[in-house]
Amino acid sequence: MMMTARISYHRSVEVRRHTDVLVVGGGPAGVAAALAARRQGRSVYLVEAHTCLGGMGTAGMVPAFMQFTDGVNFLADGIGRQILGALRERDGTYPPDGVGIRAEVLKRTYEELLQAAGVDFTFHVKVIDVDIEAGWITSALCAGKSGLFAVRARAFVDGTGDGDLATFAGAPYEMGDEAGSTMPGTLCSLWGGIDWDKVHASGLGTGNKRIEEAFRDGVFTLEDRHLPGMWRVGHRLGGGNIGHTFGVDGTDEESLTQAYVWGRKSLLEYERYYREYLEGFQQMELVATGSLLGIRESRRILGDYVLNIDDFHAESTFDDEIGRYSYPVDIHIARPDKAAYDAFHEEFSTMRLGRGESYGIPYRILTPRGLHNLLVAGRCVSTDRQMQASIRVMPGCYITGQAAGVAAAMLVEADGDNRSIRIGELQHRLQELGAYLPNL
Repeated sequence: MMMTARISYHRSVEVRRHTDVLVVGGGPAGVAAALAARRQGRSVYLVEAHTCLGGMGTAGMVPAFMQFTDGVNFLADGIGRQILGALRERDGTYPPDGVGIRAEVLKRTYEELLQAAGVDFTFHVKVIDVDIEAGWITSALCAGKSGLFAVRARAFVDGTGDGDLATFAGAPYEMGDEAGSTMPGTLCSLWGGIDWDKVHASGLGTGNKRIEEAFRDGVFTLEDRHLPGMWRVGHRLGGGNIGHTFGVDGTDEESLTQAYVWGRKSLLEYERYYREYLEGFQQMELVATGSLLGIRESRRILGDYVLNIDDFHAESTFDDEIGRYSYPVDIHIARPDKAAYDAFHEEFSTMRLGRGESYGIPYRILTPRGLHNLLVAGRCVSTDRQMQASIRVMPGCYITGQAAGVAAAMLVEADGDNRSIRIGELQHRLQELGAYLPNL
């Protein structure tokens, strides 16, 4: 039997930064948290492992925002509305008043918003561990191009999506279904040469209307009927949310490597499908694939409350409510077969709220069990699996990020912990930022 070798490693590390609030991860939740904390007058430092802000909407090339509203009310209000408005002002959506994302414009928009607010941020920095004493994080150990260094802060926000910071600090978590299996990922893509007039005139759309024919003709390696399709993001450009990387573990680098390799290879099959079976795509060509895999699900950090599917159906309201949201339960297929697709279609068609309906988001899903000066935001907040599949999208991340940032600032002000802040004061400050809190 092969024994696992281990080494012991010790060194002194420079404390390079001191800040009130450290935000780890510059996706939509992290950006919202950083802006919110800074607007409360706190010093904020944000570290991002990738080369840009925005996460899935930029490096991941997710081509469109999901819903900001419930059809009546603007739910991701406050910082979410400000980001969307700033993006549109910069001609960053297609159409100009739509939700298709021009990724390069969104990158610049995030950077300009953080710079204008006075938020310091650094790319190519990954948090690899924490120093913790009795549930209080004192510093985060970071790895950058220049080597290892530490950042000391009084409050921390985990915006990594995977709950990395919280996990390093010892927070409990759940992942996937009962067997630990997670939703498949997608390597999103950008395509040129699309004749959108022909696409719309054909009535065939950008999805799976002729996919059964393609299966019979042997176009695809896998019989994956779940094809969200392609969004228009320019005059002749399309953003593809196409294909799945089944069995991917977003917290394991070897699993991620296999997913990237398959994702790039599988796009050759989708290129053939679009060119030969749909209209308007005959001259399409692949421009780029995302430099970040679209991960829909990994760790769910367990907090003081677990938002659950009963809350979705009941449109629950909470005393510590920090926002409301309404995206459907969207758990992508577990396997590439017809039975899995039929089960997905049934759930996605029925597990949704009506016009003007929404569920409450309690502050307690942002506070990891056993930790005192950490808040989580984004897709790793404390929910069951079905609720994670609703709150995980970008507008939902703006809502939880905004609340985490304000709470982190209040924690610093009061020299307290994440459970001692006054909920009424938190809600009042969120309202001042523009948050949608109709039940106060």
